[in-house]
Amino acid sequence: MSTIPTIPNPEEPEYFLEDFPRDAFPAYTWTERPATLPAEVWTTETTHRDGQQGGLPLTTEQSLAIYDIQCRFTGDSGAIRQAEFFVYRPSDKAALEGALERYHGGAPIEPTTWIRATASDVELIRSLGVRETGMLASASDYHTFHKFTPGGRNQAAQTYLKAVQTALDAGIRPRLHLEDATRAPLDFMRPFVAAVMEMCAPYGEALRPKFRVCDTMGLGLPYEDVALPRSIPRLIRALRELGLEASDLEFHPHNDTHLVVANCLAAIRAGCAVVNGTLLGKGERTGNAPLEGVLLHVLGMGYYAEKKPDFTALNDLADLYAAMNEPIPPKYPLYGRDAHRTRAGVHADGLNKFWWMYAPFNVPELLGRPLEVSLTKDSGVAGLIFVLRQRLGLDLAKDDPRLREVYAWLLDEFDHGRQTSVEWEELAPIVARVFGQREVA
Repeated sequence: MSTIPTIPNPEEPEYFLEDFPRDAFPAYTWTERPATLPAEVWTTETTHRDGQQGGLPLTTEQSLAIYDIQCRFTGDSGAIRQAEFFVYRPSDKAALEGALERYHGGAPIEPTTWIRATASDVELIRSLGVRETGMLASASDYHTFHKFTPGGRNQAAQTYLKAVQTALDAGIRPRLHLEDATRAPLDFMRPFVAAVMEMCAPYGEALRPKFRVCDTMGLGLPYEDVALPRSIPRLIRALRELGLEASDLEFHPHNDTHLVVANCLAAIRAGCAVVNGTLLGKGERTGNAPLEGVLLHVLGMGYYAEKKPDFTALNDLADLYAAMNEPIPPKYPLYGRDAHRTRAGVHADGLNKFWWMYAPFNVPELLGRPLEVSLTKDSGVAGLIFVLRQRLGLDLAKDDPRLREVYAWLLDEFDHGRQTSVEWEELAPIVARVFGQREVA
């Protein structure tokens, strides 16, 4: 028989409150703070562009409702600083005009545009009143050799540079979107970035170019010890070595291989100040970087210590998408219907005894969402106790005969083949009968 080890048994539990504070999202306790972390980190929004491109159908009114929620979320924190809009349809132009009017009236998010890197597209936005535009500049040979006729790197670069010059002549800051950068050769990106910087230099800081590094197919990896083009840290570092500041770079990933947030954090750690994505992750195919998830970690790194975004505002965005028949998945992190709902009796028992046991942080306070239990064949008496306490304020012992009567009804439901969970709307009449109408009112 093995000897039982001597384990230190403190008088008080160790909750690691530096890592898991009671009033904030989990914090990073650095063993050594990365020297490459930018002084500031923020995000930019692309729901009106990539969200629509990914199938989100937006009327002008819906576009402006989303913009207003974005502004409520960021408030005066500076967490989201820009939002990009399409300009190809009348409804999109109207949305841009409405957002610009709000911005000039004091809204915190600057509207920008997205166009193809062609001189003709620049002409579309010349008179719209934007100060900055994104310009699609596909960077991999998958694109440069197959989008153009006859095709190739030099033809692509010449087309993009002509558009950059047109934007500069119009007084609009160019933001070059290096599409498919995680499959692109540095032999193209290095000289192209250098040429853009040289072209923009005479125009001063107001027209200093930006570069959006796009992991278009979600193929980037968050590791230092894999080769280019897939290593996000190496890619950011290679671009910084060209003289780019942290604020000159944006990272724009997709979630095709499940690494979207990890790659965002790797880009930040490597010296990229800006992440581009969408609140609640709407976007092409598997979606864009969910900015609420990225910002949760950015706050954990110690940014926005004084003024924080309001995460409770995104409940209205989730409701808006549901009303548009574009709901987020039930198990979507943070804001999905079931994100904070347990169906396991052992978890419900833990919530009853010490709710921090099964909460990653103070969900009700920080997100404005309740911790919930759905009653199933596995949720046990503990699940029923939790629901009755949450709904009615009743604090019941497990052997309370009224509780046992309601629990017997639940067991009978599942013993006769029920597979779906029992929600409060169905349970309430049973509780009213057993406990009396006054208790349920």
